[in-house]
Amino acid sequence: MFHRLSTDTLNWILIVGVILFVLEITFFEGGMIIPALFFALLIYVGRKNLKRFWGKLFFWAGLIGIIFSILNMLAIRFFVIATIAIFVIQYSKSKKVAKWVKPYLNTETAQVEQEDLVRKHPFFDHRFFDDQRTDDVAYQWRDVNIHGAFGDRVIDLSNTVLPNDTAVISIRHLVGNIEIHVPYDVEVSIHHSSVIGRAHIFGNYHDRMMNQTLLYQTKNYDTSFPRVKIIIAIFSGDVEVKRI
Repeated sequence: MFHRLSTDTLNWILIVGVILFVLEITFFEGGMIIPALFFALLIYVGRKNLKRFWGKLFFWAGLIGIIFSILNMLAIRFFVIATIAIFVIQYSKSKKVAKWVKPYLNTETAQVEQEDLVRKHPFFDHRFFDDQRTDDVAYQWRDVNIHGAFGDRVIDLSNTVLPNDTAVISIRHLVGNIEIHVPYDVEVSIHHSSVIGRAHIFGNYHDRMMNQTLLYQTKNYDTSFPRVKIIIAIFSGDVEVKRI
């Protein structure tokens, strides 16, 4: 973003920031400079005595205090506002698309090619609230690509016939549990990431996952069909993949 700005613009931003810094020291009796120096001293003393309780207390109190002091400085506020303004301006410029000149077509000789497409309905709609699961009766397989906010998701592959290829299940979810049932004759690859939760994958149990990613695949996944690729990204919830 900043490499697109001219040197004069960056210089003016720097000059205004320095002027605000000087004004804060001169007319506001130091402003937040003196508290920042005090908190810096607390950090220094606390770091020298981190093995003691009061040293840790000094260190963390000084760190929190100096962060708030820096953010309350006039110069820092100006730099934050200037950064946001530059970002908005640069983003608006990047969205200005050049106008394309539409070529002249002779309607008598021109032929428009249009492919025949078959539109299919997905298994699940995108729902922010509510539980979802596949039907308990036989159904025709279609790849799953959904996102949601709250609720449980249950996908049972035993009621369908997977193609002799790679089937895909992609789920992005906020809060809830996800359960996937896989037949024994199907190879599986699992890419699961979670911020908070647990995972139970074919007998492998992972408790208290904190911002972790799991990668699993069955032994013959690379060479055998049918196979299913499962990709799950969830903020908080339990995930279970089991044979049925």
